[in-house]
Amino acid sequence: MPRASRYNPLLVAFHWLLAFMIIAALTLGFFGLAPMPNADPQKIDGLRAHMTGGILIFSLMAIRLVVRMSTTRPAAATTGYPLLDRIAPITHYGFYILVFAMAATGLTTALLAGLFPIVFGHSGSALPRTFLIYPTRVAHGIIAFTLVGLIALHLLAVVFHQFIKGDGLLRRMWFGKRTLPATSEEVEVSLRRRDA
Repeated sequence: MPRASRYNPLLVAFHWLLAFMIIAALTLGFFGLAPMPNADPQKIDGLRAHMTGGILIFSLMAIRLVVRMSTTRPAAATTGYPLLDRIAPITHYGFYILVFAMAATGLTTALLAGLFPIVFGHSGSALPRTFLIYPTRVAHGIIAFTLVGLIALHLLAVVFHQFIKGDGLLRRMWFGKRTLPATSEEVEVSLRRRDA
């Protein structure tokens, strides 16, 4: 039986699209929205982009999780260090947890602050003086910093695998032929199962 050498093309597409979208949303949040006073008229346009992006990221991330769980994947990559190998799956699933938590705290803050009529309904109402009065907004910021740390850790792992270890790990998350020929051991096991 052939083994997967790359991730499913749909998963690959989601990976790179979501990487771009998450970095864009974090950049807009940290450098566009956070320093801008809520009284600034441009804040509503920024919030509209940020909230739309957040909803889209949540939706695509949910679909990505389903695709990840229902398609064949390459064998787990190894670093040669058992501790790092145990951390890898925690960080990968940590992305899902943090992104879903970002979406949940963002949505809850939007509901508490009554943002949907203001941002999307053009109600003309003023934004609250600050969003930091909502505990969910504080959590949103903490999760954002944690997500940035996890992204940095992920990039360090990519650099380690690609340039220090030289195992070509990035190929697994790109488009191309997905299967490797079965090893002689796998062929033997498959033949035994067939003959049983």
